[in-house]
Amino acid sequence: MRNRVPEGPVFDLQSHGRRGPGLHDRLSPAQIQQIARTVARTPEVMVKVLPAGANSLAAVRQHLAYVGRQGDVELQTDDGQRLQGREAAADLIEDWDLDLAACQSGLGGFQGRRAPRLVHKLVFSMPAGTPATKVLLATQGFCREQFALKHRYVLALHTDEPHPHIHVIIKAISEQGERLNICKAILRDWREEFASQLRLVGVPANATPRFVRGETRPRKFDGIFRAAQRGASTHLRERVKAAAMELRGANRPVEPAKLQLQQTRREVERRWHATSETLRSQGQTALAEQARRFADGLPPVRTEREWRMAGLVEQVKGNRAREREMSR
Repeated sequence: MRNRVPEGPVFDLQSHGRRGPGLHDRLSPAQIQQIARTVARTPEVMVKVLPAGANSLAAVRQHLAYVGRQGDVELQTDDGQRLQGREAAADLIEDWDLDLAACQSGLGGFQGRRAPRLVHKLVFSMPAGTPATKVLLATQGFCREQFALKHRYVLALHTDEPHPHIHVIIKAISEQGERLNICKAILRDWREEFASQLRLVGVPANATPRFVRGETRPRKFDGIFRAAQRGASTHLRERVKAAAMELRGANRPVEPAKLQLQQTRREVERRWHATSETLRSQGQTALAEQARRFADGLPPVRTEREWRMAGLVEQVKGNRAREREMSR
């Protein structure tokens, strides 16, 4: 496995600035670089663990067939094989001894609890416009660093959507018999490693928590909003009308969730300003000013409900605009 000099600890806004005015930590070069990427709004990486449903051979076979597009997309394995065709999924299941793992899980006596996963399903992606070949190279580098000689894995590049993304399937039990459990801390480390691998191949990439960037927009809206996006909005008009009236209402009560978000936002802004002061004390005057402007320009705080309502209203406005264009 290739050894790489680590970039050092990332900037931790959550702990920085707790000592109060006049008592500042010194930021390392790696932390300063991450601050610069963040305030410049460098594209953020996405590493997503797909939901469960990988605790049976049938589910694993179905997912392998999906990522391989029923044999049309090449699967690249950890030992350098390139598999393609409808038999690729069956070949991998046999090569990884997943039938034996499934049998052992079935004998485990879980008494009503779901059997443990046979594999983990991940997606690595970058925004539209990122070269797909470089996303693939970065994902390959990430997998070598994290799993080589430990966990079997296979990956597939998908380019049928605007944003290039890589599906990675990892055998849950390592070659040494240890089970891989993915927690939030591991996922955070994986995002940072993936961003580092992208930078190694020349792609600007960053990995920061959403709250550091002031993000409150949900990653996915509920089924109602998705239905509205598809244009199936006729049965939603009354709800949209009510949402619009509520958004315009001056006396509507503040949700407890909104109060919590506002409190978090105030703390994030305070820590960004403390970071700006630390940068200034280290002679990073220009970056200090950028950090201050970044904190002052964070997007408005909205709850998931407010985002959903605003999305519905905007969708209806868009539909009406298109109808007017078509009627001309």
